[in-house]
Parts: sequence; C-alpha cells; structure tokens
Amino acid sequence: MMLFIVMKKVILGATGSIGSSLAKKLIESGDQVHLVGRDEASISSLANELNSSYTTCDVLEENFSDKILSDLGETPVNGLAFCVGSIDLKPLKLTKRSDFMQSFNLNLISATEAIKALADNLKKNKGSIVLFSTVAIKQGFPNHAIVASAKGAVEGLTVSLAAEFAPNIRVNCIAPSLTNSKISEFLLKNEKIAEGIAKMHPLKRIGDGSDSSSMAKFLLSNESSWITGQIIGVDGGRSSVA
Repeated sequence: MMLFIVMKKVILGATGSIGSSLAKKLIESGDQVHLVGRDEASISSLANELNSSYTTCDVLEENFSDKILSDLGETPVNGLAFCVGSIDLKPLKLTKRSDFMQSFNLNLISATEAIKALADNLKKNKGSIVLFSTVAIKQGFPNHAIVASAKGAVEGLTVSLAAEFAPNIRVNCIAPSLTNSKISEFLLKNEKIAEGIAKMHPLKRIGDGSDSSSMAKFLLSNESSWITGQIIGVDGGRSSVA
C-alpha cells in the first residue's frame, strides 16, 4: 500500500489581496495550504472557507515563526509565499528613524525569520520561496524612500538566498505596481486619483490581487523549476514601458 504524503505551501499575509487570491488559486489546483495572518477572525474565516490549517500571529512579534512551526508539526512544506507588505509614503524630511526600522522589520527581517524557520523543511522537499517587492525599486517615485529602501533589501535577499539555497530551494521575487488592496485603499478611495494612477500604466488599469497571485502560483509550482534568483515585474508595464 502506497502512502500519499500531503505537502503544504505556507502563505504569510494570507488575508491580504494577493495572499488570499493565491490561497484560493492553490486550493483550486489541488494544492494544500497553511495560512498565516494576524487577525483571528479574518484568517479563521478564510481557513474555514478553504478547509485549510492556519496560524494566527503577527510577524512583528518576537518568535512568531515558532508558532507557525508548532501548528505545522511534522507537515512537509514545499512552498513559502511571504505576501506581507506596507505602503509608507512620506517625503524624506518628515521621516523618522523608527519609520525605516518598522518597514525593515515588517518587510525584510520578518521574511528572513520565516525563511530560517522553514528552510530545512523546504530543502527536504525541493521547495520554492516567493517574496514581494515593489515597482518603486526599478522606477523611482517621490515620497517612497521608506518602502523602496525596505523592499530593495528584499530584492537583495532574493538573489543572495537563491545562490545560497541552490539547487535545493528556488527563491524568486515579484515586484507589483499599485494593487487594489486594504493597504492601498487610502490612495484609491478617491475615484479621480485612482483613475489618474491607472493612466500612468501602459495597460491603463490598477493591479488586482489575482495578477500577482497568478505569477506567485507559477513560481511555487514545478512549472518554474528552472527559475530562481529573479525579480519579476507584475506592474502593467510601468517599470519598463514609457
């Protein structure tokens, strides 16, 4: 009798626009997921909808990854998507040291902690890691010093770990442009402003969570088995097309 081993893909930031879309796409394709989010009501609701396991924790809390490991137990993991992000917009003269530290802690340090916790498991299962950056690295925008600095570090982490973990774990990064989500609501709630931002993109629309989640799903799959160390723009052409 053959034993069928069920592997899971872990999604941090699972209740966000991209994370929740990714979870649903993976379930639809027959994958199993373990969801991680900071709001118990939201993450448990999504987990119940998808019949998935989950962990409630805040990635800014010390030792948050221990909770994830405890909930996973002996479950084999072959994918990790770190869909946590922030949009911190201020001119440099109004920033504080704490603004940069919080953004780095959220976007970079928390990602490294999650990766360290799951690295051995991922290595055993030839896993894939997907991180998230921003179009604001390749295309400079005013008032983006905080988030661009932190996400730029994530891109550096991506290529460094791709080299360090090869050939056992693939590591790639998606760099979206502005996407409809809770964290971008303050920018997009004004219809005229949203329309203006959309027109700045060659494809003339704001991104949707499914745009980036489709790429993430591909990068977590065996269909991308010869892709690692890449920063892939999902940005409506904004980073490279005039």
